[in-house]
Amino acid sequence: MQEITDATEALKQAFRRHASGVCLITLNDPTGKPVGFTATSVTSLGSTPALATFNVARGASSWPALRESKFVAISMLNQESLELSKKMAADHTKRFIEDDWYRENKHDLPIFKKLNAVLICKVRQFVEVESNAVFIVEIESGLLAEELPSLLYHQRGYVIPGERLS
Repeated sequence: MQEITDATEALKQAFRRHASGVCLITLNDPTGKPVGFTATSVTSLGSTPALATFNVARGASSWPALRESKFVAISMLNQESLELSKKMAADHTKRFIEDDWYRENKHDLPIFKKLNAVLICKVRQFVEVESNAVFIVEIESGLLAEELPSLLYHQRGYVIPGERLS
C-alpha cells in the first residue's frame, strides 16, 4: 500500500475510492422559495429514533436558508436522476425553474419526481465545524417510488451498480 502523509490528500484519495449514494437535500428559505443541493454525505444515524445526518459547506449557496430551516427533504436518486443531480450541483439560480418538482407534503417542501425515495425530516441540530456543518435530522415520514438502481458517485463520476455513466 502507498502511504500518503498529507492529511487532505489522504482524505481525498480515500473517499474517491468509496462509492456514495447520491441524494438531494431540499428545503424552503424563510420567504418560502425552494432551495436545494446535491449531497453524497447522507447517512443513517440510527433507527430508534429514526435519525440521519448530512454535511454541507457553510460557503454553499444553500447555507443561509439551511441554517434557518426547521424541515428538509432528503431524496435518494436513481439511474434516471443523473441530469437532476447535475442540475442541483450547478448554478443555484436554475435549480427550480423547470416543472420537475412539486410541494404536496406536510411541510410544503420541494420534492422532485425522478427519485427512489424521500425522507421528510425535522432538523434536530447542526454543528459548525471549520468551514462546514453537520446536520442531524429526525425522520418524520417517507415517500417511496418504484425502486430503480441507485445513482452512486465514485472516482469523481456518476455510476449505477455495474455501469459507468459519466
